Amino acid sequence: MSPGGGGPMKDCEYSQISTHSSSPMESPHKKKKTPARRKWEVFPGRNKFFCNGRVMMARQTGVFCLTLVLILVTSGLFFAFDCPYLAVRITPAIPVVGGVLFFFVMGTLLRTSFSDPGVLPRATPDEAADLERQIDIANGSSSGGYRSPPRTKEVIINGQTVKLKYCFTCKIFRPPRASHCSLCDNCVERFDHHCPWVGNCVGKRNYRFFYMFILSLSFLTVFIFAFVITHVILRSQQTGFLNAIKDSPASVLEAVVCFFSVWSIVGLLGFHTYLISSNQTTNEDIKGSWSNKRGKENYNPYSHGNIFTNCCVALCGPVSPSLIDRRGYVQPDTPQPAAPSNGLATYGATASQSDMAAATPLLQSEPSLASDELHLPGKPGLGTPCASLTLGQPTPPSSMPNLSAEAGLTDILPLKEEHVGHQFLTPEEAPSPPRLLAGSPLAHSRTVHVLGLASQDALHEDSVRGLVKLSSV
Repeated sequence: MSPGGGGPMKDCEYSQISTHSSSPMESPHKKKKTPARRKWEVFPGRNKFFCNGRVMMARQTGVFCLTLVLILVTSGLFFAFDCPYLAVRITPAIPVVGGVLFFFVMGTLLRTSFSDPGVLPRATPDEAADLERQIDIANGSSSGGYRSPPRTKEVIINGQTVKLKYCFTCKIFRPPRASHCSLCDNCVERFDHHCPWVGNCVGKRNYRFFYMFILSLSFLTVFIFAFVITHVILRSQQTGFLNAIKDSPASVLEAVVCFFSVWSIVGLLGFHTYLISSNQTTNEDIKGSWSNKRGKENYNPYSHGNIFTNCCVALCGPVSPSLIDRRGYVQPDTPQPAAPSNGLATYGATASQSDMAAATPLLQSEPSLASDELHLPGKPGLGTPCASLTLGQPTPPSSMPNLSAEAGLTDILPLKEEHVGHQFLTPEEAPSPPRLLAGSPLAHSRTVHVLGLASQDALHEDSVRGLVKLSSV
């Protein structure tokens, strides 16, 4: 060693730490950047989303697939077997008109099935708690316990009292004419009904497309059925009825499908025409919300009093924007602190307690200090154990008695070498310190009292207090 003790320090060189190491110890410290998630991926309702959230449907789509098959098969057979004959014998406009009706039907069907019907967003936990707090204040409730809010509120719309019901699923008071769909598990604005044939709810944002769908489908069904019968009649006049069926067997299948479908489709069209003219919904009509049977003063506050105005409002008004923003990004949550890796927190210790335990030499799997390593005040090495306490030096209690100068620390027996590998010493293995002053707290106890893992706080406090005693001698 060179004079002054600085020789070895001059020979030391710093080595660059490799940041591209593939050591498995570095993998927990690397933060993986998770991609941002869109709102449709965490949507709470029972819906299906396709094309990155652009397409929204109900979860039960089996009947919708049946609707597509019936329309596509019937129209395909008509264009393949009937239109060529009718275009030659009658007019080429028949397949053109049929094609226009077919594309209009498919367009309105897909628009109804793939769009947001008017789903209302659910309340966040903070909004739900604030709403319940407002209800408690309004009702004069001062108790801190949970109490379910009332189910209804009353508002006045055009002189008519309308009740707003509270949805315990969405945690909101539903606006007028809104209802909760049990199949999709969503509150839908101006809810009409859930239609399995289109695979979606029918509400404020897609009702006009639903009405245009059943209107165009009624025309297409009547159109196909009429010209299929015309085709069969023209062929039977030439070759007979049986030969006409043999020459075009697909016409029989088309006629059967259209015959049994046209009644329900046309009847549904008439029913919804009545609803539009009176500005009602299917839900309101079934419940009889504005029926005269409830009273003479009961009337529909949403009707404009004119059939033409009601139809224009329902079919020609602007389409309201979607309220759920299903293609928006989810806001990232506040990052949580990482759990300590030393295993102490699994026994109930907090993060600060784990850090203190890691800084205390008695809690680590290191050799204990022997008697020759302990020094009296003023000698080198006294502050070495205390320097490892990163959380600051604790203040010793004022009531702690001091040891006399006659009892030196060199009288304390060193710890056994065979216990170096142990984490803690048991009371039986720790020898009693001889020649301590009478009345000293250390004279009536063992050197170290070892507690269980569940009492780490007390163990840490004892270890720090022991170090303070040693440093105060």
